[in-house]
Amino acid sequence: MLIDYISELNEEQLDVVQHADGPCLVLAGAGSGKTRTVTYRVASLLEHGVPASQILLLTFTNKAAREMLSRVQELAGPAAAGIWGGTFHSVANRILRLHAPFIGRTSSFTILDEEDARELLKLCIKEVGVDSRAQRFPSPAALHSILSYARNASRPVREAVLRKSQSFQPLISSIEEIDARYEARKQEANSLDFDDLLLLLRGLFANHPDVRDQWASRFRYILVDEYQDTNPIQADIVRMLASVHGNLLAVGDDAQSIYSFRAADIRNILRFPDQFPGAHIFRLTTNYRSTPDILKLANAVIANNKDQFRKELKAIRPAALRPLRAPAVSAKAEARYIADRVGQLMREGTPLSHMAVLFRAAFLSQALEFELMQRGIPYEYRGGLRFFDRAHVKDVVSHLRVIANPRDEAAWIRVLGIQPGIGISTAGHIVEYVRTCQSAEDLLLLDPNLGARASEGWVRCRELLRRALAGSRLPSDLIRNVVMGGYRDYAEAEFPDAADRLDDIEQLARFAEETTDLRAFLDDVSLTESFGSIGQSRRDTGDDRLVLSTIHQAKGLEWEAVFVIGLTGQSFPNPRALEEEGGLEEERRLFYVAATRAKEKLFLTYPVSGGYDAMTIQEPSLFLQEIPKGVCEDVRAHPDPSSFFHSSDRDDDRIIVLDELGERQTERPRKTGEFLRSLEDL
Repeated sequence: MLIDYISELNEEQLDVVQHADGPCLVLAGAGSGKTRTVTYRVASLLEHGVPASQILLLTFTNKAAREMLSRVQELAGPAAAGIWGGTFHSVANRILRLHAPFIGRTSSFTILDEEDARELLKLCIKEVGVDSRAQRFPSPAALHSILSYARNASRPVREAVLRKSQSFQPLISSIEEIDARYEARKQEANSLDFDDLLLLLRGLFANHPDVRDQWASRFRYILVDEYQDTNPIQADIVRMLASVHGNLLAVGDDAQSIYSFRAADIRNILRFPDQFPGAHIFRLTTNYRSTPDILKLANAVIANNKDQFRKELKAIRPAALRPLRAPAVSAKAEARYIADRVGQLMREGTPLSHMAVLFRAAFLSQALEFELMQRGIPYEYRGGLRFFDRAHVKDVVSHLRVIANPRDEAAWIRVLGIQPGIGISTAGHIVEYVRTCQSAEDLLLLDPNLGARASEGWVRCRELLRRALAGSRLPSDLIRNVVMGGYRDYAEAEFPDAADRLDDIEQLARFAEETTDLRAFLDDVSLTESFGSIGQSRRDTGDDRLVLSTIHQAKGLEWEAVFVIGLTGQSFPNPRALEEEGGLEEERRLFYVAATRAKEKLFLTYPVSGGYDAMTIQEPSLFLQEIPKGVCEDVRAHPDPSSFFHSSDRDDDRIIVLDELGERQTERPRKTGEFLRSLEDL
């Protein structure tokens, strides 16, 4: 095995490979060849006689583990056989099976996947005797999310409940009792869930020093990938495994720590020098991915974070186009601008699959999805379903469908299905009654013959419809009334990510603002679904598809051209994140991740108005304001934002708001002349 490290690596990478004994922290900037550095370091250890069985490589995904081990195999050949490599969970599983009696299990214990865990929690909820008729109780999925966060963050269940959903505060004692029963049932069944694998391994090492020293002595060299994503339990495990030899190589980038909602703790990487006195810190700052102007933008924005290791990414690629910053009149205009630019890039020879549209939250993609489907541009949605395919969107639309047509059986099945005590057969029975109704008002008088449990569900459903019908019949108002009439409570109890789903529904309401007719709105939704079906069949015929993705899902990936959309002060940074300690800095890291996905072209867009075509004025994102002058090229996504206002209407106390065609939409008080001047400066 003769590897020419000098020709294969740059100076920064070579320094790590040759001098990373003892505790070392490698700050690997975006696109800096992190994986290459780690694999060559492992190959170098093997070349210098370190047995493969004494090397431990910890990753966060099986894919990353396979990729690294495969590369080491290519470099080192047979010498690589026997490396302990894998995810934290897989390595924990191997160790725990050898010491099962110490954790109250036998070596044949089974591992529950998430679905298994939810089913077991469902039994525990029933055992505790929670009266879900009196109040909404967290679904097994929502409950599992809360308990999992508590374990991985090393926080009490009570604290996790308050962090995840304040509305569950009155239920804390019941949740704690369910948690205790869940733990007891797992032990009785000789099973563990994913969180147990880490928790019990840490407990094994903490409570049995001889076992800890056995494994710490075995692994002479420990390498950890994506160290910024470790939670408190994982960091403790790493420290205990490195307690004998002290050869720990932690590789990560504090500027890409974006998973606090999964209990990742950025303090693990920031405090590494304090936890490992004398640690050597390496910096990989040579970026092979992006152009100099893209990196200049990313460096400038992330420099505003206080809690970080300072570093400046340096480009290898030649200079090209500056990033484009493009305000648009509305979300619809923003979508049209992006679709136009995508078409232009295609004509210039960039395949669709080499482009991506990234966004902070899923609901921000709705206007663009509609535009792409209308134009027949195939796209792939990463990390979830297309907007109109999402369960919560379908739920709310179904409520509007039964208001528009009380005989809509398919919509009734979905509407009734969210109510406790109503199964499919009972729903079918209720549908027989509603067929006699001629209008939505008739539904409010309906009293079908049902059992006690189902009757309570029907009363809830009827009350939700009553509250939905109590106000305006505009589609947008009906949507919001459905949410406030009871669907919000259902979503918060049912979904671990309820806040994001409610954001989706608000975006649906904004989409509905462009029409005053309920049937016309429902027709638009149906046609959109049809476009989606056609688009899906087209996408299945080839791989050339535009990528739509949340920024979280895009981490670790790259494209020739990247559009970052919805960059308003109301959406990015996320207002909820700003309420949490360190939230703004994590949001800024998220923007940094988005920008550094782009290799050649970066487009930053935002709608100046909120609402689908309504005129609620929005400020640009703080992160756009942090970009130094001259770094971006400022362009105007059509139509011209200044067309919001008639010049003849600027002299009185009100301004006239126009749509994209120049037609008067509404008028609103003019707040200050300062805003008008800032709009003209865009």
